[in-house]
Amino acid sequence: MSQRHPLSWREPWPLVQALAAALGSEGLVWLDGDGSPQGRCSRLGLAPLEQRVCRGLPGQAGAEDPFAELAALAEGGGHWMGWLSYEAGAWVEPASHWHHPDMALLWAARHDPVLVIDHEAREQWLEGEDPTRLAAFATLLAGLDLDGAGTHTPADPPQAAIPPTAWHWHTPPERFAEQVAQILSWIAAGDLFQANLTACCEHQLEGAADPLALYGRLRRACAAPFGGLAIAGAAAAGEAVLSASPERFLRVDGAGLVETRPIKGTRPRHRDPEADADAAADLVCSPKDRAENVMIVDLLRNDLGRVCVPGSIQVPQLVGLESYRQVHHLTSVVQGQLRNGLTAIDLLRACWPGGSITGAPKIRACERLHGLEPVPRGPYCGSLFRLGSDGSFDSSILIRSLLLRGQRLRAHAGCGIVADSDPGGEAEELGWKLQPLLEALA
Repeated sequence: MSQRHPLSWREPWPLVQALAAALGSEGLVWLDGDGSPQGRCSRLGLAPLEQRVCRGLPGQAGAEDPFAELAALAEGGGHWMGWLSYEAGAWVEPASHWHHPDMALLWAARHDPVLVIDHEAREQWLEGEDPTRLAAFATLLAGLDLDGAGTHTPADPPQAAIPPTAWHWHTPPERFAEQVAQILSWIAAGDLFQANLTACCEHQLEGAADPLALYGRLRRACAAPFGGLAIAGAAAAGEAVLSASPERFLRVDGAGLVETRPIKGTRPRHRDPEADADAAADLVCSPKDRAENVMIVDLLRNDLGRVCVPGSIQVPQLVGLESYRQVHHLTSVVQGQLRNGLTAIDLLRACWPGGSITGAPKIRACERLHGLEPVPRGPYCGSLFRLGSDGSFDSSILIRSLLLRGQRLRAHAGCGIVADSDPGGEAEELGWKLQPLLEALA
């Protein structure tokens, strides 16, 4: 049975730095909220008790079904956190339209205890099932010197800055616009209704990577309600996910209430209040962005309908404006009640990959996108997740995210394409989304 040990409040970033210095960052997972209503609480796990890794696609030697592995973890109990990659969709819809992932398809770690941070109430506590470990972590936390050696401030991280010109683009803006035009031709022919096209750039770091320092820059510049950091250990050592995502994928509480919060529609923020208000109004009044959002809501209602009680699916918020530090978004909320006998992993499999980062029809969109995107998405467009010992589940859509593999760092972003999309405008929107990430590291 889980126990709670209350702690005195200390600022999260110095606290995480000090804990990583004391316990090591390998296996660290930080599901990092921004203090907003959706990002009220953060959860941090270090020094995991065990880890699980799945790699490979169906039919490949040694490949393992990540959904079956997650189901086994859920049945075994404990508090698990980690990532699931976009290409896990090959285990839902086996076909040739999936890139071979070059990062772990699933990486998950079991932590006991977990540090919980309530940003709004300014409260912190440990949650754990092993009283001995709970007491040991509490003693460690009480003795931490947050001003001592082994920590660094987010204003002066040891990781070298990355100039914007140092990034290599796999899909330059002009090529992205051409790909948008190709998708528009498929939409005109009735082959698709919508597709979420993505692009990425990468940089080869000099020297050893410091994912915690990189994430410190990212969270300072791009705080988000579903941000987070996962630094893999064991069989996935050298891999890490750094995210500033504003989008929840799926949440299931202990009573089986399901929620998803798809985002479609984006405008950049402006320092001038009048210009900023105009941008928000333009987004709210845009027929193109509203249609894109509603289309994905319909897709997700269908996905949830596979595993939810008939008649339970509701849309309490349709195309609502939500504003973040760098951008305005249109967000909808879809809810349902999970059927008796089904679990969060059944829900995850029924909805994977997320509708907001694929398109409609989903399978056809995945096929077409595979032919346009030159590299695997990996954890990008996948999910950072938390699986509780009580059957609860929460997860993000990994947009606005950086992927680290060894010394290779990738930044990804994407745009939803519908019939009245403008190729040049979509390429510009891609820049709005990637620019804050690149500037944070510069």
